[in-house]
Amino acid sequence: MPESNTASNELPPHIEQSVRSIARLHADHHHSATPQERVVEHMTTVLGRVNSIVALGVGVVVWVGVNLLAGVFGYRPLDPPPFVGLTSTVSVVSIFLVILILVTEQRAHALTERRQQFTLELAILSERKIAKAIQLLEELRRDGAQPRDKADAEAADMARPADPEAVIAAIDATQPR
Repeated sequence: MPESNTASNELPPHIEQSVRSIARLHADHHHSATPQERVVEHMTTVLGRVNSIVALGVGVVVWVGVNLLAGVFGYRPLDPPPFVGLTSTVSVVSIFLVILILVTEQRAHALTERRQQFTLELAILSERKIAKAIQLLEELRRDGAQPRDKADAEAADMARPADPEAVIAAIDATQPR
């Protein structure tokens, strides 16, 4: 069996470069977060788990149960039915959660915008390269498939693969921080 230049678990250099560039895009986004934004994202992550639903359900059941049982055992319930305290608490927590989600979504939207801009830049660049390749093929066809010894600086520039790091740096240079 012939050996390849790369091991089965290694990626070709151009793919590794692209992966590193995308990782840098995400790392830059993460590092640009303020301490408050990091706290909000952490809280949203923690509260967005299934355990939070279970804890909320258990909390409501305990609240209602304690207040109902207090009346049964002759004590004055802290929040008798219709549980106005529970309703108020749930309302305040709901407003808090909405704000947490909005802040988190706003940061996620900023990352999505950067990724979309990156994709758009690469798509435009790819379209220009394809158009240039078609133009060169048409020249070859018109010239009877006899290549001329003529330098084409634009074709030489476009023959190089796009450097994702340079594209991200160019995007960053145009974006206000």
